[in-house]
Amino acid sequence: MSVDTGTPLVGLFTGQHVLAELEGVEPELLDDEQFLRDTLGTALSESRATVCEMIAKRFEPQGVTVLALLSESHASLHTYPEDGSIFIDVFTCGNTAQPERAVELLAEALKPTTTSIQTIRRGRDIEP
Repeated sequence: MSVDTGTPLVGLFTGQHVLAELEGVEPELLDDEQFLRDTLGTALSESRATVCEMIAKRFEPQGVTVLALLSESHASLHTYPEDGSIFIDVFTCGNTAQPERAVELLAEALKPTTTSIQTIRRGRDIEP
């Protein structure tokens, strides 16, 4: 018989990989490196992920890639302002962080006209 101590489990070989494609986003938002950094950081924090480090690269003439190293794994944004589109990738190990929530929060901030989200369960399933 196990006792729930309330302590989150660590080191579990389980995770969720959320892949999203948003279209119909205002091009100015997709070319704003600081907005994307701030929005990703907030979405990750509010979804119980732990951001260790974040880097970004703005491309000429347009486009931004933002990468977040998480204690739980990683998240990335790849923008295409000329097309009003963005690829989002959030993978978290364990069962504490909520990657689907992070993607939902990003979509709320970016206000796309079209959203496609897919969640892939990885590793071994664990009982809640």
